[in-house]
Amino acid sequence: MSSPTPAVEAPLATRAGVPPAWPADFPAWAKELADLYYTGTTCLFILHGNVHDLVACPAQEGSRKFVTAADFLATHLFGSWDVVMDYDLGSGFRPLVGGDAKRLQTMQQLLMRQLGPPAAWSRDPDKVLDQVDQLVERALIEDDPALPRRMAFLFEHAEYLLPAADLSTLARGQAARLVRCMGWAQNPYIKRQNMAFCLITEKLSEINDRLVQDPHVATIEIPMPDAAARRTFIEHTIAADPRIKLGELTVEAVTQLSSGLNLVSLNVLLAQSGPQGLELGPFRKLKKAMIERHCQGLVEFIEPPHTLDLIVGHAAGTARLKQDSEWIARGQLDTAPMGYLICGSVGTGKTFLAECYAGSIGVPCVKLLNFRSKYVGETEGNLEQVLNVLRALGPVIVIIDEADAALGNREADGDSGTSGRVFSMIASQMGDTRYRGKIVWMLLTCRPDLLPIDLKRQGRCEVHIPLFPPQTEAEIADMWRVMAKKNKTALAADALPTVSPARQLSGADLESILLGARRRALLAGRAAIEKSDFVEALDDFIPSAEGLEKELQETVAVLECTDRGFLTAAWRERIAQLDGRAKLQQRVSELRGLL
Repeated sequence: MSSPTPAVEAPLATRAGVPPAWPADFPAWAKELADLYYTGTTCLFILHGNVHDLVACPAQEGSRKFVTAADFLATHLFGSWDVVMDYDLGSGFRPLVGGDAKRLQTMQQLLMRQLGPPAAWSRDPDKVLDQVDQLVERALIEDDPALPRRMAFLFEHAEYLLPAADLSTLARGQAARLVRCMGWAQNPYIKRQNMAFCLITEKLSEINDRLVQDPHVATIEIPMPDAAARRTFIEHTIAADPRIKLGELTVEAVTQLSSGLNLVSLNVLLAQSGPQGLELGPFRKLKKAMIERHCQGLVEFIEPPHTLDLIVGHAAGTARLKQDSEWIARGQLDTAPMGYLICGSVGTGKTFLAECYAGSIGVPCVKLLNFRSKYVGETEGNLEQVLNVLRALGPVIVIIDEADAALGNREADGDSGTSGRVFSMIASQMGDTRYRGKIVWMLLTCRPDLLPIDLKRQGRCEVHIPLFPPQTEAEIADMWRVMAKKNKTALAADALPTVSPARQLSGADLESILLGARRRALLAGRAAIEKSDFVEALDDFIPSAEGLEKELQETVAVLECTDRGFLTAAWRERIAQLDGRAKLQQRVSELRGLL
């Protein structure tokens, strides 16, 4: 087989052929499929991930065109094969030729001799698989030169054909389809011929696990487009449609701003450019909405209006976060930790600290919402989709609140192993050093002792920062001033009373007192809060979290700390004592028993 050129489609040759020298911009997933094909070790491929996006491929006269993944397979990889058939439950069984009328006519004539007229081709999945079997068996057994020999079968939306399910719950038809596909994958005679079966699905977890794990089956991920692919698409789209204007933005700026989008979504954004071109504000707003919709509401984009300059107290922890944010902003990603564990008793400002950190870096901040589902395989599929977007977004801050409840662990039972698989997916991604500084995980919890040690180890959540209530009267006063600014509340000149840190009021407690004082000022017809308002609010306030539970949360945060500098002076002194940590661990055991 000759090497493909940009002006000619590049079909796969026979299995005995020599792999061609693919163009530099040929999709990596297509190269992987072609390499596996040439080895002759597999004939069944599962394509998953960004399968409903556009793919760039060479057109005539050195130009480019963008087609669907299925069309790319049919016209580029299998472009010279005798038969390329596409099937999904909605459209049925049909030839796929990418607009080549002559090839369609030739293909239909071959198929009509085997299957009858197209009107007789069934939409029923079991009957379609019978027809595929018929074509395959005749090609293997009969010596008729008129029979098609090089055949590819594409099954789009394969999750509806071979859904994930336990063996005990598989319907008879679904079980038969699974066995038939495994039979094709394992058949040594098919592997020697020029035949390929491609199952196309967005979420790999929605395909039956027995097929996915079969060693005769190859799984290939189609990733979200990288910067080079987005840049090529933007240039192509602008050249093809003069109505699209970038305005003050450059191609490179739009390329960077569009991280996390697939080409279909990017095309929608470009098409919405007005007469003055794209505007930065509306572009970001639309991008946020599209990514949230693409993730099916499983993530929430946050645009933090604050930076770490607003943080009061926690001096050592804040200094560490500021230094890391400066390095990441300068592109020194190798210096960034893989993740942070922010812990402390309720109300100490864990979420606010994480959002201020994201605001200091100036990168997208994503809050992971509840991705769990009651349906088999859907939870893993949801998480898989979110992780694909996060990989394309980087650098990005990922905030997981109440992490001990959200992430599960290896030992979780009662949910058919879902929690264990979720834990494995999260742990694998958190430990992937290729994404150091690109995906920064921030796990927030008041009970870090409930998090599996696998997530807290070095190489995943490397920096553990405990948060504490304000330690001095000055810190309490400063916190009230910051909260008044945050809540757009005016304070009288001498409004702030002196409050002893011995009361152990958390940041949330202080904000509640501030809002209570504001309410009293408004009832009195005053715009600014006076000292009497604060005194009354302080006298009436009852903390919601007191006693043993709060002590347990603070103690386990101290035990998780990875840097003595993050601790308060009192806690450093207790840790430095003989058997200090052992005594704290003993106290934790006592508190657990009491609670």
